[in-house]
Amino acid sequence: MKISGNINLPGDKSISHRALMFASLTDGECIINNISTGEDVETTRKCLGQCGILSQKFGNKVQITGGAFSTPELPLDCGNSGTSIRLLAGLLSGKGITAEFIGDTSLSKRPMNRIIEPLNEMGVEIGSNNGYLPLTIKPNMLKGLSFSPSIASAQVKSCIMLAGLGGEGETIINEKIKTRDHSEIILEELGAPVSSNSAIRIKNLEKPLQPFNMTVPGDPSSAAFFAAAAAIIPNSSITITNVLANPTRVGFFDILEKMGGGVEWKNIHKECGELVGDVHVYFAPLNGIDITVEMVPSVIDELPIIAILATQADGPTSVSGAEELRVKECDRIKAVCENLLAMGGKIIERKDGFIIDQSNRLHDTNIITYGDHRIAMSFTIAGLLTEGRNKLDDEACINISFPEFHKVLTEVMG
Repeated sequence: MKISGNINLPGDKSISHRALMFASLTDGECIINNISTGEDVETTRKCLGQCGILSQKFGNKVQITGGAFSTPELPLDCGNSGTSIRLLAGLLSGKGITAEFIGDTSLSKRPMNRIIEPLNEMGVEIGSNNGYLPLTIKPNMLKGLSFSPSIASAQVKSCIMLAGLGGEGETIINEKIKTRDHSEIILEELGAPVSSNSAIRIKNLEKPLQPFNMTVPGDPSSAAFFAAAAAIIPNSSITITNVLANPTRVGFFDILEKMGGGVEWKNIHKECGELVGDVHVYFAPLNGIDITVEMVPSVIDELPIIAILATQADGPTSVSGAEELRVKECDRIKAVCENLLAMGGKIIERKDGFIIDQSNRLHDTNIITYGDHRIAMSFTIAGLLTEGRNKLDDEACINISFPEFHKVLTEVMG
C-alpha cells in the first residue's frame, strides 16, 4: 500500500467560522464558497440564524445576509464547538445582544473564564456555572481595553476583537506568543478599523462592512492527516491543492520538514488577504525533534497526528508547553498516550506534553476516541502502519470537522 494522488479539501474550519460572523457585520448578501462541511461550522450558522442573521446553504456554498441582530428566543446550542461559543460571545456582546449559551458534555467541561474576565472588564454582565457552561451575556455600554492574554488562544483574541468592534474607544491586544491571525487579516482586508503591527488595535465599527464573495482555502489541519500518511508509508507521494498557507497555520508542515519529511509548496498566492498554495508531501526517513512552547500555537490541533509521525522517527520526539491540549474536546495528552501505548508504542506522558520514541512495530487495537474528532482521525492514520486496522469506539465524531475524511482516505490509498 502507498498514499498517492492529488486532492482538494473542504474549506478551513477557522476561516469558515469567521467568514460567517464577519458576513453578519455587512449590510448585504455575502457568498462563501468551499465552506467547511463540519458540524461545528454549521453550528455557528444556525446560532447566527437564531440571532436574525439569515442564510441558506447549498452544498459547500452559503449565501448569508448581514444586518440587524435580534435577541435569540432560545439558548444558543454550540454543540461541541469552542470556536462558536467564544467568538459568538464577543460578536453578540459587541452588538448589544443578550444571549444564553449551552453545549454538549464535552464543551460544558471547557474553561470559559478566559473570555469571561476580559468581557467583564469591557462592560459585559456574564453569568456562568463557575466559569463553565451554561453562559449568559448581558452587554451594557462596552468600552475598549488593553489586554494581554495569559493563554495563547486565537479564540480568546478573536472574541475580544469582535467585542471591541462594538466598544467605545480603542481595544489593544498584546500577544506574548503569536496565534493564528485570520481575524486580523480578513477584517483588515474587509476594511474594518483593525490594525496589527506590534499590537492589535481595534476601534468601533461605525458603519457596516462591505458585502463580500469569498472562497475558503482548504483546511491545513485536515490536510495534515493525509500528509502524515504519505510521510510515513514508503513510496508515497501526495499533492493537496488550494491549502491555506498562512504562516500561523502551517506549523505541521514546518515540523514535518524539520523531521526530514519531504515537503514542497507551490503556486503560492493570496485570497482575501490569506496565503494559499499547493503542498506536495512524499515519503522520506524521519528524525526526532523537540517541539517547544513557542512552536505549539501553530500546531495545537495537529499534535495528535504529529505524535503518530514521531513513532516512525529515528530518535525521540518531545512535546512541551502544550498544557492547552488538556482542555480541548478531550484531554488529548491522555488520549494520545493511552492509545499509543495500547498499540505498542513507546510514549511517556508529561504534564504539558509527551516524549515519544521510535515504535516501528505498532499493532492494531481498539481506540478510545473520547468523542474527539482529531483523536479519531489520528489513530485511523496510525492504523495504516499495522497489519490490520484500528477499531474506533466512535467514528461519527469525525463529522464534527471532516465528514469526508474516510472517502478521501480511500481515494488516496493505492
